Amino acid sequence: MAEEESEFTFNEEENEDLQETLSDVATEESTALLEESAEVDVSATANGDADSVDDPELEAIKARVKEMEEEAEKLKEMQSEVEKQMNLSSSSMGSPTPAVSLEDKLDADNRSIWVGNVDYTATAEELEAHFHGCGCVNRVTILCDKFSGHPKGFAYVEFVDKDSVQTAQALDDSLFKGRQIKVG
Repeated sequence: MAEEESEFTFNEEENEDLQETLSDVATEESTALLEESAEVDVSATANGDADSVDDPELEAIKARVKEMEEEAEKLKEMQSEVEKQMNLSSSSMGSPTPAVSLEDKLDADNRSIWVGNVDYTATAEELEAHFHGCGCVNRVTILCDKFSGHPKGFAYVEFVDKDSVQTAQALDDSLFKGRQIKVG
């Protein structure tokens, strides 16, 4: 029984993608400006008069290239700082959380019920209140579509003890928010 949670975090793969994208953009702009500068130099030498080239234009291009290179360097520094912070935050959490054993998963499954035909506007708190008379509720999971984020119309309710499951099954075909729910 997995809960879907929305958190805005950057994983290492996203950071690498971001760094590559930023590097690509800076490289493309630098290359375009250097090519433009080279074209001006070639046309001036082809005409034989290098003095006829607009020096202010060439200087502006060179200044822009230099700015872009400095900006790219700053971006690389910022990226390395972010990576260092991510490494520090992950190492400060101590050892990674241990994987849940198969026994623990089976135990949680044995203390859980499936609830079908759940109203799409129902919240976890409302479901918890509906099943609270059966026993202490440990967790309510309303499954949602991974693309739209809308509820699928069913949920899982995990209780603290196994005896609550049998009591909760008595609520099969009961009304919840105007709908006859299925409990299994």
